[in-house]
Amino acid sequence: MELHNNNSTYKPGDIVYVFYRNPHTQDIAHIQQAAVVNNPDNPQELAMFLYETYYPLSNEIAVYATEEEAEQAYQHYFGLASEGSLE
Repeated sequence: MELHNNNSTYKPGDIVYVFYRNPHTQDIAHIQQAAVVNNPDNPQELAMFLYETYYPLSNEIAVYATEEEAEQAYQHYFGLASEGSLE
């Protein structure tokens, strides 16, 4: 199973980058790595595995194939890219 998102094709095993908001601090977003996997509840669908949780992978989620793409988008939407860095 593959999913096309933001002009990219994802398959199980890929590493992607997403914006993640801490549930306790909603006004802060970070760039976070996630793994693309088969959805354990529906193996015909893809999911992201992030923080021990599966999230549906759909065209409604902004997913970036590289950290650089995520940094550029982060800077555009949230300000300084260094605040969202994985470092």
